[in-house]
Amino acid sequence: MIITKSKVPEKILEMTKPYKRIFIVGCGTCSTACQTGGEEQVKEMAERLGVKVIGKAVVESPCDLRLVKRDLGGSRQLLEEADALLILSCGAGAQALAEHTGKIIIPGLDTVFVGEIERIGRFYERCRACADCVIYETGGICPVVRCSKGLLNGPCGGMANGKCEASGHTRDCAWVLIYNALKKQGRLDLFAKFRPPMDRSKKAQPQEVVNR
Repeated sequence: MIITKSKVPEKILEMTKPYKRIFIVGCGTCSTACQTGGEEQVKEMAERLGVKVIGKAVVESPCDLRLVKRDLGGSRQLLEEADALLILSCGAGAQALAEHTGKIIIPGLDTVFVGEIERIGRFYERCRACADCVIYETGGICPVVRCSKGLLNGPCGGMANGKCEASGHTRDCAWVLIYNALKKQGRLDLFAKFRPPMDRSKKAQPQEVVNR
């Protein structure tokens, strides 16, 4: 799940001020789950901006150009008339809409991280899209994200009573969690395995994957 948060209203008003005709696009998947860009938030934003809004829609998944074309097909005329699009989705969705429409894009959300949802309003970062996943060897726990220092071998000397020093010893040490997970799986031999520094070349920018 891509976790997003809403930009402050003042920032959105500042970015939309120069434009008279705005079309709002929300996201039916991740932003809906985060309650930052679903039907309700799109409606609230339209009410906030008032007469400037000439149309609105929620695309099932704005980062998928196929769904963008499908879900906005009936709004083609309004999209052409719009001066700018206010997008309530992650950055990938906003850029897909820019590519599809050629319009000025106003991002209404900030993309924070890839994470899991415990409950509505409570999210945890679980993946940094590092392009070199090692969780098979670490009990299904990502050390790049869960360890405050991103250590691929641990724990470090700052761990105390199973807690991480970087959090003031309030957050669980990732490598203690990894140890416990591997022990439960009967694979503790992997805990002692040395992992070399991450190959950053696998994350050369920009990323592009073509699966055939």
